[in-house]
Amino acid sequence: MMNRMGHRCLSALILLAVSLLSGCNSHNLPTGTIEKKYYAPGPWAVTVSTGVYCCDSLHHKFDVFYPTNLGANGFLHPIVTWGNGTFGQASGVAYFLNHLASWGFVVIATEDEFTGPGQTILDAANFMVQANSDSTSIFYHKLNTSHIGAAGASQGAGGAANALIKSAGTIKTVVPIELPAHMWSLCPACIDTKNLTSGSVFFIDGSSDILISPPKQSPGVTTEESIEAYYNAVPAGVPKLKATLIGPNHNDITGQPSCQTAVPPCVNGVYGYLGYPTAWFMDQLQGDAYAHGAFVSSTGEIFSETTNWEYVASNIQ
Repeated sequence: MMNRMGHRCLSALILLAVSLLSGCNSHNLPTGTIEKKYYAPGPWAVTVSTGVYCCDSLHHKFDVFYPTNLGANGFLHPIVTWGNGTFGQASGVAYFLNHLASWGFVVIATEDEFTGPGQTILDAANFMVQANSDSTSIFYHKLNTSHIGAAGASQGAGGAANALIKSAGTIKTVVPIELPAHMWSLCPACIDTKNLTSGSVFFIDGSSDILISPPKQSPGVTTEESIEAYYNAVPAGVPKLKATLIGPNHNDITGQPSCQTAVPPCVNGVYGYLGYPTAWFMDQLQGDAYAHGAFVSSTGEIFSETTNWEYVASNIQ
């Protein structure tokens, strides 16, 4: 383990130095037509409610990002529940969560800072399901409670996947972002993706995040120590996708949108995390056939977008 860690540390420093010297001018701006569509803000104005709603099973409040004109024209909003990274808060990824809400999703985030077990992420989803049935709630009959997704970063990435597993089918899809290798995880809360036997999953990491969330598995290593290993462990019958964003490090998801106010290490900012993750949720939770075209195995748009994406694999039909 120490040899692997030393190799990863050295490689991570080299990659970070190369990124800084190159000036990181691309910002992972989208190049494909599908990615460009969902990279742009959606049609919904967004309202943010911080710490108003209570509470998960550990007594944390919720932050909610939602379309201001809830239920316009009879639309029922799918739900996305977010898992914070260690010591993280939704405000740290506000640009990303606002973006999802602008595409019609109601996004709820527990204020829990240790979301790895997944229970508080699931609690947040269940809170929204209950709010949809509460005649005193602004969300009353405005939500599509049969279309719920989860996402999270770092510890929250594993937590989001654990929430799907624990949900018994309530959560339909998950997007783990910068999921740490098992060597960094606090088991038994650490995720074992062979237990993702239902729903669907889109693993995303940054190419500079080889210390914590490396894209490729080292030879001879049998535990889940990479995005490649996590992807391969998911049963073949579960729709799955993985892709590595070229450039970003562990905390680029906290860009607002650039790295100027982000938590380090950050290389480009949140830009590359906007298009395809949004398209994924549009496909999986809103039945968007155009978005689906990005992810089809071998022929999907993401496979040809080699300016920003590498190590892409999919079994999506």
